[in-house]
Amino acid sequence: MPALDAPHLPSAGQIVMYSTTWCGYCKRLKTQLDSAGINYEEVNVEEVPGTAEYVESVNGGNRVVPTVVFSDGTSATNPSLNEVKERVAAAQG
Repeated sequence: MPALDAPHLPSAGQIVMYSTTWCGYCKRLKTQLDSAGINYEEVNVEEVPGTAEYVESVNGGNRVVPTVVFSDGTSATNPSLNEVKERVAAAQG
């Protein structure tokens, strides 16, 4: 994957999830998103240069995953499936 200079914004109806391979919360959220049919792009912060710093910038200096970015540019840290569903639906109008 190429380095990201700025947060990658998904299109309406999708999300970007910043994660790691070892994160149990990330695995759980991915399973829930798959079951709910929510499209997402996963970005591993340990493999894509610059993404860990982005995650830190939206989490008060903490490298917390999963961090989810919505099409409006806002983010959520370790959101519930219901929160993701609500915010995706709101972005779709």
